[in-house]
Order: sequence, then structure tokens, then C-alpha cells
Amino acid sequence: MRLCIIFAMLLLVVAGVAWRFASSGSAPQIGTTAPEFTLPSQDGVPVSLKDYRGKWVVLYFYPKDFTRGCTIEAHNFQRDQQQYAKKNAVVLGVSVDSADSHKQFCAKEGLNFKLLADTSRQASKLYGSLMNFGITQMAARHTFIIGPNGRIERAYMNVSPNSHSNEVLAALDALQKSTASE
Repeated sequence: MRLCIIFAMLLLVVAGVAWRFASSGSAPQIGTTAPEFTLPSQDGVPVSLKDYRGKWVVLYFYPKDFTRGCTIEAHNFQRDQQQYAKKNAVVLGVSVDSADSHKQFCAKEGLNFKLLADTSRQASKLYGSLMNFGITQMAARHTFIIGPNGRIERAYMNVSPNSHSNEVLAALDALQKSTASE
């Protein structure tokens, strides 16, 4: 009997963790056109994906402003901004936090790239990057590299904030070399 109770409790814990981190929707496939969106930036200015046609876009979704992992990831993207610019690439961060929260986060952390407020959660859903966290929903830590033609070239569904910017820069190098040789 005691073993059955322990087993039942274990099942409940596993089910709870799976529900807690469940992502709603599926991510767009590599080679498909990136879903369009328009979201306000930290400055309150609307930003559309289509505004960046002709450039490489690093579209990264992250859970929450001012949290440890998200701050590390943002700092690394900020640190590498010159390298992204040399690769004709822009970095766009997306979370479900408000534009005002993003503005405060950018000011506190010295970020000068665009953070987009997906308060309606629509863009996060389009990219399969919305997760349930307890009773709230937030963006999952996912990244998409979108080519100048508007197509998804790479997708990262398991991101380590510490090394991710380096990983993305290396992927951009490889993608740009392969498209240059075609």
C-alpha cells in the first residue's frame, strides 16, 4: 500500500512538471516562412518582422525580464552586438512582459537592441514558444534564425543562456558561408 502511495505521488509530480513546462503550439519548421508579427518595443514603437527583410534576424524568446538566466542571455547578446552588425544581423528579444518592463530592463542592464512586448502572447504562440508556468503563461527560451528572405534557417528549442550568443554567431557564420557558395 505504501509503495502505491509513493508511486501515485511520483506520477502527480511528473505530471505537474510536464504541465508546468508544456509549450502550447508547435514551432515553425526550418525552411518555412517565418510567421509575421508586429509588437511594441521597449520604446513603445511598433516593430514588425517584415521591417527586417534583407537582414538576418535572431529572434529569441525568453521567459522574464530581470531574472538571472534572461539577464545573462541578454548581456551576451548585447556584448556581441558589433559581431551581429558585421553579419548584417539584428537581435530581437521577445517576452510576454510589458513594454514598460522592457524599458526598465534595458535601462538597468544597458541593453540597446529591441525587446518586444508580446502581452497578447500571439507571437509566442505562432512560434510554439508559449509555456505554462504554474497558473501563468510565459515565453519559453527558444531562438529562431531567420534569413534575409524571411525563412526560418535554424531553431533552438533547448537554449543555455551562458553560451547561446556564441552558438548563434557560429550558426550565422555557417549559414552565411553556405548561402554564399550557392
